[in-house]
Amino acid sequence: MFFFPFADENPTNKKPIISWLIIFSCSSIFLNQIFDPTYKVEQTFLSFGMIPAILFGHSELSGNLKIIPPFLSIFTSMFLHGGWMHIIGNMTYLYIFGDNIEERLGKLKFIIFYLVTGIVAAFTQAIIDPTSTIPMIGASGAIAGVLGGYLVLYPKANIKVLFWFIIFVKVFRIRAFIVLGGWIIIQFISYNGSDLNSGGVAYGAHIGGFISGILLINMMKNKITQKNKILSGSVPNSK
Repeated sequence: MFFFPFADENPTNKKPIISWLIIFSCSSIFLNQIFDPTYKVEQTFLSFGMIPAILFGHSELSGNLKIIPPFLSIFTSMFLHGGWMHIIGNMTYLYIFGDNIEERLGKLKFIIFYLVTGIVAAFTQAIIDPTSTIPMIGASGAIAGVLGGYLVLYPKANIKVLFWFIIFVKVFRIRAFIVLGGWIIIQFISYNGSDLNSGGVAYGAHIGGFISGILLINMMKNKITQKNKILSGSVPNSK
C-alpha cells in the first residue's frame, strides 16, 4: 500500500522563485553525485553533512575532510541527499507546499523561514546524540518547517494524494490538516531516539522542523498582518 501527496489545489499568483532555486540546487547536486564518476560521495557527506560530534566539538575530521567550519555544515547538509527516493520525496513536498508559504511571506522572509526551521531541525537531531559520528543530510528538516507553516495557514486546502494498492490506483483529495497532521503523527510514532545513530531517517529533525515551522509562521504572519494594517490605515480615504 502506497500513499504519496503530489499536488495541492491552492493556486498562487506569484512564481515561487526561491522554492524553484532550492529544488534546482538540490537536484543538480544530486545528479552530479549520481552521474559524475569522480564524485566522492562518502567524502562529500563527511565534509558537508552535519555530524553532531563534529558540531559540538566531541570529535574532528581528518585534515583532508576539513573543508568548512562545523557550523556551516548545518546549511550545506540541507542540499545533500542519499538516494532517489530521498531527493524525490523532499523536492516533491517542497514543490507542493513551498510556493504558498513563499507567496505569503515574500521571498526574503521565506528564505529566513526556511533556514531557521532547517537550523532548528538540525540541532534537534544533533542534541539527541551529541556524540554521533554519522552525518545527517537532506532538506527534510527545513521542508518539515514548510509543512508546519502550511498546516497553520491552509489547513483546509485540498491535497491530491496518490493511493496505490497492488493493481488499484486512485487519486484522493484530502484536506491538508489530515495529510500533514497524519504525517507528523507518523514521525512521532516512528521516532525511537536512536534514528541518527543507526543511520536511519532523522525523525527528530522532522519533528523539530515541523514544530518550529508552526511557531515561526505564527510570529511572521502576525507581523505581516500588522504591517498590512498599518499600510492600509496610512492611505488617505479618497471618498
